Amino acid sequence: SGSFMLVNTSGRFAGQKAHLLLPHLKENDTHCIDFHYYISSKSGPSPGTLNVYVKVNDGPIGNPVWNTSTTGTWNRAELAISTFWPNFYQVVFEVVTSGHPGYVAIDEVKVLGHPCTKTPHFWRVQSVEVNAGQFATFQCTANGRTNAGDRLWLQGIYVRDAPLKDIKVFNSRRFVALFSVVNATKRDAGNYRCMIRTEGGVGVSNYAELIVKEPPVPIAPPQLSSVGATYLWIQLNANSINGDGPIIQREVEYRTSGRSWYDTQPVDSTSYKIGHLDPDTEYEISVLLTRPGEGGTGSPGPALKTRTKCADPMRGPRKLEVVEIKSRQITICWEPFGYNVTRCHRYNLTVHYRYQAGGQEQVREEVSWDTESSHPQHTITNLSPYTNVSVKLVLMNPEGRKESQELVVQTDEDVPSAVPLESIQGSTFEEKIFLQWREPAQTYGVITLYEV
Repeated sequence: SGSFMLVNTSGRFAGQKAHLLLPHLKENDTHCIDFHYYISSKSGPSPGTLNVYVKVNDGPIGNPVWNTSTTGTWNRAELAISTFWPNFYQVVFEVVTSGHPGYVAIDEVKVLGHPCTKTPHFWRVQSVEVNAGQFATFQCTANGRTNAGDRLWLQGIYVRDAPLKDIKVFNSRRFVALFSVVNATKRDAGNYRCMIRTEGGVGVSNYAELIVKEPPVPIAPPQLSSVGATYLWIQLNANSINGDGPIIQREVEYRTSGRSWYDTQPVDSTSYKIGHLDPDTEYEISVLLTRPGEGGTGSPGPALKTRTKCADPMRGPRKLEVVEIKSRQITICWEPFGYNVTRCHRYNLTVHYRYQAGGQEQVREEVSWDTESSHPQHTITNLSPYTNVSVKLVLMNPEGRKESQELVVQTDEDVPSAVPLESIQGSTFEEKIFLQWREPAQTYGVITLYEV
C-alpha cells in the first residue's frame, strides 16, 4: 500500500520505459488493487503511455491488461484480479515515453481485502481441450455488473486473442461471457485468460490452458490376411499413429477403386473380415481412428489396394438358338450376359460341338470372341452336309465353368459325290444293257434320282 512512481519524460526519447513492480501476491479470496494515476503534458501531445501488466507465476509478462495515454487530472482505476492460490501474480506498472515533455505519475496503490466496486471479478476459468479444427469455447463467469460500453475479450500468451462470442446476464450480480477460438490448431494451444475493461478499471481471470489434440491417423496401411471372391480379411495395423490418442473407436473404410462409392464399418478387434463384396473387383481399404471429443475422427490412413478373387459363374449361357443353317455351316446365337453372370472380368466362352463322320464321332471346340455384343452369335464352319450336330456353350473363368443346354441341329443337304466309276458294271442283252453301281461315297442327303 502507498506505492508511488513519478516519471519525468522531459529529455527522454520515444520508447524509453520505467517500471514499478508490486510484490508477489497470492490470492486466497477475491480482492482488488486500487491505484491513482496522472498524466500531464507540457506541450499538448501525451508524454507517454501507462501500461499495466499482470504476470503470473513469474511467467511471460504478456500483453497489457490496461493502458491509457490521456488524462489531465488524477484518476482512479481498479484491477479485479482473479488468479487463485496456489498461483501467484505480480502487477507491473510501465510508462513508455513518447518523446514529448510531461509527467506520468502513479500513487496510492492499495491491495484491498474486498471485491472491486466498479469492476467485475471472474470465477476460476477451466481449461479446455478440443480436437483440431473445432471451436474451443471458454466460459467466463463473473460477479458484478457489465454495461454496454464494457469491452470483453480472451487474452492469450503468445497466441491470438479471441473476441466475445456471447454474453448471458443472470442478474445484477452475475453474468457469463463466452469466447471461442475458431478452427483451433496446434498453433492456438496455450494459456488464455478472460478480460473485461470497464469505465472504472479491468477484470483479469486466471490463466486456463487451451489443449488442442490432433485426431489420430494410422501411419501404415492395413495388411491383407486372406482373399475370397466376396470377402477380404485384413489386419488393421494401426498401432503406430500420427496425432493424439487415446483411441476410442476404429473403423474400416473401403471403396471400389476409381469410384465414389464407399462404406464404413466399425471394428472392435485388430483383424476384420469385410464381407458382401463384388468378385474380381479392386478395393481401397483404409482405417479410421477416433479419439474423444467432437471432431475426433482422423483422416483415413494409407490405403491398401487389393482385388477379390473371381467367383464361379452364376449359370451357363441361355436361349441357345439357330440363326442360319447351311449345308456345311450353322450360325447360332444366345442371350447376352454380363458381369452379373460371369462374376469375373476374365473369362472365355467356347462353342463345343460333336457329330458323326465316317462312322466315328468327331468332337470340336472353338472360342467365341463375340461375348460382349448386344446380339452375340457364332458360326461353325467345315461341317458335313445333312449331319446332326450337337452344340453347347461353355462359360469359364478361373474359378469354374457353367454350360448351356445342348442344341441338336441338322445341316442342309448338298450335292452328292460322284458314283464310283469302278463300281459300274454292265450286262448286255440283244436289245438292252443292264447297269448296276454303288452309291456315292458321300450322299450328303437323300438321293432322289440317278441319270444315265
